[in-house]
Amino acid sequence: MIRDTFPADEIASRTRAISQYYGFTPLALLPRTNTASAATLPEAASLDPVALQVTTFLKRLERVSHVPSARQPLFVSHTNLAPGRSGQKKAVVQFHALGTDRPIAAAVVIRVAMALVRDLTRREPVVYLNSMGDKETRARYVRELGNVFRKRGDDFPSECAARAQADAFGAAELAIEQACTDDLPSPIEHLSDASRKRFEDLLEYLEMIETPYELSRHLVSRGNAWNDACFEIAVDTTRFAWGSHYTELARRVFPAAPHAFGAVIRFASDGAAVKAPAPPRLRFALVHIGDEAKHLSIRLAEEFRRARLPLTQHVGIESLTEQIRLAEHVQTPYLVLIGRKEALDGSAILRHRATELDTIVPLEGLVDRLRTLA
Repeated sequence: MIRDTFPADEIASRTRAISQYYGFTPLALLPRTNTASAATLPEAASLDPVALQVTTFLKRLERVSHVPSARQPLFVSHTNLAPGRSGQKKAVVQFHALGTDRPIAAAVVIRVAMALVRDLTRREPVVYLNSMGDKETRARYVRELGNVFRKRGDDFPSECAARAQADAFGAAELAIEQACTDDLPSPIEHLSDASRKRFEDLLEYLEMIETPYELSRHLVSRGNAWNDACFEIAVDTTRFAWGSHYTELARRVFPAAPHAFGAVIRFASDGAAVKAPAPPRLRFALVHIGDEAKHLSIRLAEEFRRARLPLTQHVGIESLTEQIRLAEHVQTPYLVLIGRKEALDGSAILRHRATELDTIVPLEGLVDRLRTLA
């Protein structure tokens, strides 16, 4: 049986740990700027509850000095559980990737959300996926919904047919609430070529990093906040996480940001005080170049986490120089470097930063070997 409530301190500490292993910087640790923003975000009344959480996050994010871009994306975590204060009864955790359209960004957000739900519930969650596509796709899908309700209105509850006259999408949401999804057209069948390619790339990447998922036509998202792929994470019948692309929403704050993907996770908390964390004693920084190496980095993050070996990495950053600079900033004694050659060979380069000594080590048994250096 899943717990009804979760200790606030456990939620906060596990969020910090997962953020560290996968390279998500807590929002509170990002450098700030006093520059005023001219961003105009949608009115709260027009947003669903998850989108409202994301806009609150964006308002907090708008004063950071780091503007996300394709060259330097921003992977951020955030929670309403603050150290030294009583925990919120409704704990909210968010993970966001801004600035990159690569499928790894969405895949890692899904992966960390899944890891947090698994850690806290001690159950294996299920990831459900769908795609509502871009503006072109949504317009096509809404037209198809209108046709379905007009021609086959008797197949749906009466309130759906009545709602469809003014809001076909709202009628579809009512049908989903009443478990009538089998009679609705699938959004995936109406995707534009560009949206279909993005969705297929995400599915392929999830398979590469061994993250199971199920396609689910009951997932829909309103176009005033969301676009393309959306997902939810559930244990049994309880939904803990929901997320999606929200590129147009993010561009209201960061006009140059090409893409944004985020997840909002909710837990019922015991409301107890959250302890101030001890400074992390980071021993290893994982540096990776190339898709093959990044696939491995996600698997290694799980292995290091299970072994409780302190690790940091920045999955979304492509530049080798920038990854090493960030590792030096947190002063990890060791670098674990993996490029395409190492990934194919099943090896890594272990660099002792003080001596600049490089040692080639096999990936098989890597965690056990590094445990002696921790």
